Order: sequence, then C-alpha cells, then structure tokens
Amino acid sequence: MTKQFQLTLIALVAASSLSIAYDAPEASAQDTQRLDQNIFVEAAQREIKLSGYVDTGYSYNFTGSGANSTINSRVKSDSAQRGDFNLYALKLALEKAMTSDNTAQAGFRVDVMIGEDSKYLANPGAGYSNSQQDSNYLFLEQAFVQLRAPVGNGWDFKLGKFASILGYEVMERPANMNVTYGILYNQFPFWYTGILSSYKFDEYLDGKLGVANGANSDNNTTTSGASDGVTLLAGLNVTALGSNANWSNNFQYSTASENNTGSSPTSANGSNTIQNALPVEAGSTSAAGGAWTIIYNSWGNWAPKFADNKLLLAFDSVLGNTAGANGTNSGVNGKNNTTWWGASAYARYQFNDWFSLTSRGEYLGGDNIAKVNPTPSNTQGGLSWWEYTITSGFNVFDNVLIRAEYRLDWGTNISGSFNQSQNNAGPAHYAGAEVVYSF
Repeated sequence: MTKQFQLTLIALVAASSLSIAYDAPEASAQDTQRLDQNIFVEAAQREIKLSGYVDTGYSYNFTGSGANSTINSRVKSDSAQRGDFNLYALKLALEKAMTSDNTAQAGFRVDVMIGEDSKYLANPGAGYSNSQQDSNYLFLEQAFVQLRAPVGNGWDFKLGKFASILGYEVMERPANMNVTYGILYNQFPFWYTGILSSYKFDEYLDGKLGVANGANSDNNTTTSGASDGVTLLAGLNVTALGSNANWSNNFQYSTASENNTGSSPTSANGSNTIQNALPVEAGSTSAAGGAWTIIYNSWGNWAPKFADNKLLLAFDSVLGNTAGANGTNSGVNGKNNTTWWGASAYARYQFNDWFSLTSRGEYLGGDNIAKVNPTPSNTQGGLSWWEYTITSGFNVFDNVLIRAEYRLDWGTNISGSFNQSQNNAGPAHYAGAEVVYSF
C-alpha cells in the first residue's frame, strides 16, 4: 500500500471509532478515547447541552457629536452616537440541568457572552465612551454548581456566580420584550457571586433566599474598609391558578454601597481612595462598610385567556434607598444618601405566527440624582426620567428573530453631563433593528 493510502485508512478508522463512541447511549469509562500518554477526551457525556444565540443589529441615535450626545437613561451599548452597526452578543451556555425528580442530584451551568453588551454588563460603572465600544469583549455571565437536597419538595442551591433575581428584564436582549434595555433594568444589579437557594412550596408558590458579595462584585464580604460588604437576597413568586399569570416580589439588602470591581479605584483628593460607584447606585467612600442599600422590586405578567394567548401584559417596579456615613473625599461628602422609585408597563400583541407588536413605557424618579450620578451634589434637584418604546417583531425564518424599534427618552439631565445649568431634558430619539439566530 502507498503511504497516502495508509494515512487515509488510518484517518477513516479513527473517525469511525470516534463516531461510535459519540453515539453510545450512555457515558462510561469505555467512551473515552486515549490520544496520547497523558490526555483523554470523553467522547460522550449524557445530558450536557450547548445552546446560545448570535445577536446583531443596527442603531441610530438622533443626537449630535460631543458631550451632549450621551443619553444618560440608556445603557452604554444603546447610546452610541449617530449610526452604529452592533454585535450585541454571541451567547454560549453549557448546562447539565437537574431532573424534576426529588432526589439528591447535582448539575452545573456556564454562560459566556462576547460582544458590545459584554463590556457594559461586566463593568457597569466604567463609563466608557462611544469610541470604546468593543465587540471582542469577553464576559463570564454565570458559572455555578447546582445541588438538590431531597428535603420536602426538593431544596435547590446555586453556588458560584449567578444572574440577579431583581427586575423583569434580563441580560439577554432576545429574551426581553424590546430590543433596547429599559431604564429600570439599568437600576438593578446584574449578577452576584455567592449562594442562592430556592424552594417550591407547591404549584403556585416558590421562594428564594441567598447571600453574596456586594452586587456586581467578586470582593470579599467583610463589612468595613474598602470591601463591598454582604448582600442578602430574598424572593417570593406567586403563580395564578390557571398558570397564565405571575407575581414576583424580590428584596435586596447590602451592608455597603454598591460597587463595581471591574473598575480600578480612583483617588478623589490624593489621600483617600474611593471605589468607582455604579451609575445604578450611590457613591462609595473608603469606609464602604459604613453605608447600606435596600432595594424592593415587584414585577408581574399576565396572558389573558380571553385573548387566546395573543396578548401579554407585564409591569415592573422598584423602590430603593442608599444611605451611609459622610465621606471626606471631594465630590462625595456624604451625598450617597438617596431614595429612588420607578415603574414600567409592557404590552405585546401577537397578530399572527410571524408578526407581533410590543409597547413599553417607563418612569424613574428620585429625591436627588445620586442614583444615576456617582459624584452628585445635594444642591441638584430631583430625578425625573421617562421613556417610551415601540417594537415590531418578525418570525419569518426558523430560529431567527427580527425586530425593529423606535424609542424616545426625556427628563432631567437626560443627555450630556450632569450639569444643573445645562439640564438637557431631551427629547432623545432612537431607531434600530436587530437580527437574532438562536441554537
């Protein structure tokens, strides 16, 4: 036989061997293929699933260049100046889910995002500009171990990094009712590192309890110095008798102001260090443990049976407060005391199998602007932001979602710098489109 024929034969035999191992009904030690002296690859692993999506689009903000083009009520990846092609995210999720059996069992889930949304979700307090959009940015959204204790109806635990329990909207754009993230979404923590337990009391009532580092933080849980303190989480969800409505109530208490450990600390006056505060929370001094944050969130949705599953109504709401000891740094000086509140209303109608129309209206208010400005002054007035969004959805290809959207924002310092003398109240117009392929 020629050398070329021998190499071809070896390749075919190897390919056939791997195919047989991959098609094996159960994973075992016999399903591994030895590649060399020290490396083994498991060719078959039951019940581990890979899923995800590619989310891309185009957005246009009808604002000029310069400082006044920044839209403060939107996430950074939704406020790029003028026209912008976007790779919002490549999302990959690897999971071994637990079964519905009430037995001792374990699983895991890992979620990774790459794209322009990733940079903001990983570093919500970084404040990057339009010229810093980065489609190559890698973000570890979730990575946790799942455990079930066969206690009562089954007591589940997540240990590791997991998504926030607060808010109606989520980090995945395609899972939300609109293309752009809402104003209220930007006021909630995105993720935690800690432990979250959940228990289903019956078919209609389930609850959650958790403890974690500070929100959006991997820092330790001490309550003094420059740490992010301890975050306590609780949630209670009620499902209607007909399973066509949900009402979720969620609570967070933190022993420190909310910080973003994705940003390096900065010095305000050369002597004391302050953590870069999230725009969704108040400023934090080096004595972060002296502050506290309380957030109550209530959301719900309802699909009226008279509408034959074509109509979906939903709401979201928040009441929060951050307070703490006065700091000594210029630009902070105790201005981290603030109370905020807000509400959102959603409505979607599915006209037929391929076309839907969704509407969203939102309001966010506060006794001062410390909720959205990390270095506020108490001399500034209250916070009052509004937005209205309308989104059309098209399902014309398998596994493909196409959406087009118009959005209008207005209110106190809605654009530009947080300068009381300017007070750019808008309106700020947005138009965009999105194409998502899910797998």
